[in-house]
Amino acid sequence: MTSKKPAGPKSKSGKKQAKSSQAAPAKQVRAKPGRQADSPENAPAIPKARTPEVPAVSPALAPADRERLLAGTHHDPHTVLGAHPVPGGVAFRVFRPYAEAVTVVFDDVRAELTDDGQGFFSGLLPLTEVPAYRLLVSYDGTAHETEDPYRFLPTLGELDLHLLGEGRHEELWQALGSRVLTLQGVTGTRFAVWAPNALGVRVAGGFDFWDATGFPMRSLGSTGVWELFVPGVGEGELYKFDITRPDGSHTLRADPMARRTEVPPATSSIVDVSRHEWGDAEWMAHRADRPVHEAPFSVYEVHLPSWRPGLTYRQLAEQLPAYVGDLGFTHVELMPVAEHPFGGSWGYQVTGFYAPTARLGTPDDFKYLVDKLHQAGIGVLMDWVPAHFPRDEWALAEFDGRPLYEHGDPLRAAHPDWGTLEFDFGRREVRNFLVANAVYWCEEFHIDGLRVDAVASMLYLDYSREAGQWTPNEFGGRENLDAVAFLQEMNATVYRRCPGVVTIAEESTAWDGVTRPTHHKGPSGFGGLGFGLKWNMGWMHDSLAYMSHEPVHRKYHHHEMTFSMVYAYSENYVLPISHDEVVHGKRSLVSKMPGDWWQQRANLRAYLAFMWAHPGKQLLFMGQEFAQGAEWSEAHGPDWWLLDPAYGAESEHRGVRELVRDLNTAYRATPALWERDTDPAGFEWIVGDAAEDNVFAFLRRDAEGGPLLCVANLSPLARHDYRLGVPDDIPAWHETLNTDLARYGGSDVANQGTVKPEPQPWHGRPASIRLTLPPLAAVWLRPA
Repeated sequence: MTSKKPAGPKSKSGKKQAKSSQAAPAKQVRAKPGRQADSPENAPAIPKARTPEVPAVSPALAPADRERLLAGTHHDPHTVLGAHPVPGGVAFRVFRPYAEAVTVVFDDVRAELTDDGQGFFSGLLPLTEVPAYRLLVSYDGTAHETEDPYRFLPTLGELDLHLLGEGRHEELWQALGSRVLTLQGVTGTRFAVWAPNALGVRVAGGFDFWDATGFPMRSLGSTGVWELFVPGVGEGELYKFDITRPDGSHTLRADPMARRTEVPPATSSIVDVSRHEWGDAEWMAHRADRPVHEAPFSVYEVHLPSWRPGLTYRQLAEQLPAYVGDLGFTHVELMPVAEHPFGGSWGYQVTGFYAPTARLGTPDDFKYLVDKLHQAGIGVLMDWVPAHFPRDEWALAEFDGRPLYEHGDPLRAAHPDWGTLEFDFGRREVRNFLVANAVYWCEEFHIDGLRVDAVASMLYLDYSREAGQWTPNEFGGRENLDAVAFLQEMNATVYRRCPGVVTIAEESTAWDGVTRPTHHKGPSGFGGLGFGLKWNMGWMHDSLAYMSHEPVHRKYHHHEMTFSMVYAYSENYVLPISHDEVVHGKRSLVSKMPGDWWQQRANLRAYLAFMWAHPGKQLLFMGQEFAQGAEWSEAHGPDWWLLDPAYGAESEHRGVRELVRDLNTAYRATPALWERDTDPAGFEWIVGDAAEDNVFAFLRRDAEGGPLLCVANLSPLARHDYRLGVPDDIPAWHETLNTDLARYGGSDVANQGTVKPEPQPWHGRPASIRLTLPPLAAVWLRPA
């Protein structure tokens, strides 16, 4: 950004009297170097004058300090700028580039400082203590009265600094970044940033015309944190940090802790003050009443910018809760909302980890959306991306001139798949940055769950790397021990601080113990990672592969639908049909299905019913709930026009959406489908080997043993009088859901009335029933 300077030339000699806007100007004294200020007869006596026996000193800055301040390499400007008691009185030193004159103002005294050149002003007043003074700074003959940033003590206390140094500050956003404060009755903004390799840090923004020269920050000991309180700067101000690298060059960086940013492609940070008043107290009070793995959990995944393109957070708050609530989903999962420069990354390349994207509104606007979803009884999950970050030169990459957030080893730092950089999980401050970030979203925005992206890429040192491109850990293994420790710390911290919140791992390997508690060691010797749930990528791949086959070939792939039950209780699972499955040539969910258009929709309906009945929670990406035929595009979002009767496709697409609504309704009302998701006693195969028939039948049971029977016929033939073994303690069964009903777009083959067991043993059970199985359909039955 081009630096802007106040109008007016620099003062080189004779001073003009600074003009005051006050109606009755105070009388003037002039502070001069090396002696006491002159006191004209008509000027008031300066209070608490020192005795003349004490030799005065020159208040002017030493040449070395001047050079360091001009170069932006001074680590402690507060020791030389501001007001300081010295022999002979109080020395005032001010650094205001481009100013013509600077006057110290206190009580009814005005003392004009001497121009020492290059923007430095100084003077010595015969005082015994530092007064509560202000500065009158003149640019081009216009005087501006302001506070001096260098008269304020640090705003971070010993506990903050200790926790920062230990990497254990769980409310890091309270200590770093920008925060509007009132100190000694003066309101301004405290800026703080971690940059341990910097030779100096300064604040640039609209308040200094993007020339950071006059606002150097102080280093707070060994923490690597730099801090400055700037009076008069408030909400809405743009800013960045001017960092002097170890080689003396400068870089202008956005605040890693910024809670608000400009709308991309602009990159400045913004001082933010939240004024949102939450209305979700009832939701927050009860969200921890039931453990997530024993509760209904049906998720609608949303990319906010494209769900209804052009809507803001507040406009979405008027439409999204109503839509999701009508369909009966218990939660929405938002693809990453943290700020990101490239919209085409869908939010997965984050630069502003503490800021909701400004594309859709302010942080308070995003809180409003979450609030409205909670008030509608809908939980809010969000994608969280701690695995990597982009290389943009204004963001985190080599933030202070050296690898800081990324690993120092280039092989460890470079992510091989995405052209990004991986975090250095072994550095305590970086771990703190990420752990506190997880807590921040849950506490400040009332987020109910974090879906952690790309966990596998964090866990393995050789992830997407060839031999010679990675180094084994200290035990000779491929596990990234630093990442393991980070994930354990993050999960333990979130669960301790945020009751009712769930963390969900997108982990695509067979890592042992992803959802095991961190203090329980498994066969590998590692403690569990501590997640609450894990995406079941194996089920997703296998089941979609099976469904993509023509029915005549499915008997050769029958195991792809049954194998998931071999490991179904190894973790707490979510069954994900996510955005990743409907982009980049993978086709939409309905388009993966074989056959003509009728058969594709029938296959989709049967698949959804099978999915909702299978052990595990459910996740469905937007657009798939109404059988969108095209792949998702972030440019235009779902094809809502398919639901418009004017296009003649109303019944075909609305029928699938009607089924999703009924699935969620039946699901939430049937504890057998969620109460024992992680308990093997909650599932029984009736028949899992009917490959020739393409039939699958199983029971789900609730905590009291109450059953639900799911039968899927994934052949295009209706099967009449199909016999299935059942328990003998149920006098009659009733069909509660049938994906082949006409209102869903099916052929309306159904089981009318009740179905009574016969005393004929079948499938190893003492009784059996005869059912009509519709073609390419699934039916659910419950005790009548």
